[in-house]
Amino acid sequence: MTLEVNNVTSGYVKEVSILQDVSVVAKDGALTAIIGPNGAGKSTLLKTIYGYLRPTRGDVLHHGQSIKGLKPDQMLGQGIAHLIQGHSVFPAMTVEENLELGGWIIKHDRTALNGALDEVYQNYPLLKHRRKIMAGALSGGEQRTLEIARLTMTQPRTILIDEPSVGLMPKLVDTVYEEIVKLRDLGYTILIVDQKVHKAVDVADYIYVLRLGQNSHHGPKNEFVDTIEDIIREWI
Repeated sequence: MTLEVNNVTSGYVKEVSILQDVSVVAKDGALTAIIGPNGAGKSTLLKTIYGYLRPTRGDVLHHGQSIKGLKPDQMLGQGIAHLIQGHSVFPAMTVEENLELGGWIIKHDRTALNGALDEVYQNYPLLKHRRKIMAGALSGGEQRTLEIARLTMTQPRTILIDEPSVGLMPKLVDTVYEEIVKLRDLGYTILIVDQKVHKAVDVADYIYVLRLGQNSHHGPKNEFVDTIEDIIREWI
């Protein structure tokens, strides 16, 4: 197992629990999707895993070691990267400068940083061609590709992705999901949350459904082929 969320209860204020005894397992090298209606606690779960929120009960393990209580700036050192909801590029900086920010924990080792850049450019040749261009001049889809590529600068073992389709036109959503599948194919463990339920289900190896902050359904994708529409109707 790569990432384990064990019976976690969490929220933004102590008196109100958004998540209630939620358990999720993201297996090594697999793409695990978290789906559910608005307000189900999907993004709250990622924030809890990444240390923005501290569970009031339960634990979060990464490769068998508890990461409960660690802060977000400690997570890269534990091999976990996080793509936040919404755009996170720095538009007045070049593509390469944005990528270098993704390698901030190795910034004092120029050899390692250059090696990380070379590997990113090998996997994302478009970014190599545009490395000196200001990131703000990229299209919305290209900016999201830059954000995804930046996650790989330190070669984390696990990547959390929160709502990657937000703000994108439908045709660009397909492009972004191709990049996410590429991450899985490169061997990264992916845990993704998205309102584009059918897109998330289509690429996932394993699926968890949250409803009202609790586990509702879970299983491999093939178990959802005939039931996903019924599950979605339950949310309406």
